[in-house]
Amino acid sequence: MTTFDDRERAFEAKFAMDEEMAFRIIARRNRLLGQWAAAKLNLTPEETDAYAKAVVQADFEEAGDEDVIRKLLGDLTAAGVEIDEATVRKAVEERTVEARRQLIEAK
Repeated sequence: MTTFDDRERAFEAKFAMDEEMAFRIIARRNRLLGQWAAAKLNLTPEETDAYAKAVVQADFEEAGDEDVIRKLLGDLTAAGVEIDEATVRKAVEERTVEARRQLIEAK
């Protein structure tokens, strides 16, 4: 039975690593999204850093990406930036790819 136990532990370890990597990718993506939106809002470097952290924190409101999209769209439209939901969703997709690339290269 030890081979089955070993396989089970290996699958559990792989699952934990995959979940950690997914979390890190999403956190990195949200930071990149915050920087993207801050550029559109013409924020200073200090404000950009704070805003990127706020976008990362916004992701903890509910499961999925809707809370981040809602924050970005709300903040950008409130500041008078002409943007639609499709553009924000495209930015989410692009930043996800970029975040994954950055983390893979960092290994």
